[in-house]
Amino acid sequence: MRLERALCALVLVGLAGGCTSEPEKPAFTDPAQSSSAAPVTSGPPWTEPASYSYLLTRGCDPAAPLGSYQVTVSGGAVTAAERTGAPSGAPAASAEVDLGPVTGQEGEEIEVPTLGELVAMAATASEDGAEVATEFDATDGHPVKVTINVTDTADGAECWIVSGYLA
Repeated sequence: MRLERALCALVLVGLAGGCTSEPEKPAFTDPAQSSSAAPVTSGPPWTEPASYSYLLTRGCDPAAPLGSYQVTVSGGAVTAAERTGAPSGAPAASAEVDLGPVTGQEGEEIEVPTLGELVAMAATASEDGAEVATEFDATDGHPVKVTINVTDTADGAECWIVSGYLA
C-alpha cells in the first residue's frame, strides 16, 4: 500500500513538472554580427550606488542634443544637475510642452533622473507598449543609452545618453 502511494506521488510530481516547464530553445549567434564594438544590450548585474556622478545628454542626434547635464547623485537622489550647454536643436516631436527657458537658456528643461530612475522609466515605458532599447556598459553594467519611442515614427524617439560615469 505504501509503495503504491509513493509511486502515485512520484507519477503526479513527474506529470506536474513536465507540464509546467518549457524546453529551452537553442539560441543561434551569427558570428558575423558578433563584435566587441557592438552595443551591449545587457551587461553584468548593476546595483545603483548611493553616490555617483555622470553626464546625461538628451537627444538622439549627438550633433544636435536637446541638452546636457552634469549630474551628481548622493544618498540615492539627484543633488545637483547643472546644464552644460545650450541645445542646438528643437525640442523632440514627442515632447508635449516646451518647459524652457526656465533658466534663461534656450531649449526645454527636464527633471534629471538618477540612473536607477532612468532604467525604471524605460521598464515602465516598455510595459506600456513603447519601443524601448537600453544599452549597458560591458564593464560594470551601468546604463549608457536609453531610447524610448511611444510614436509610430522613428522621428518620435527620445534618447538619453550617459557618459563620464564615476562611482
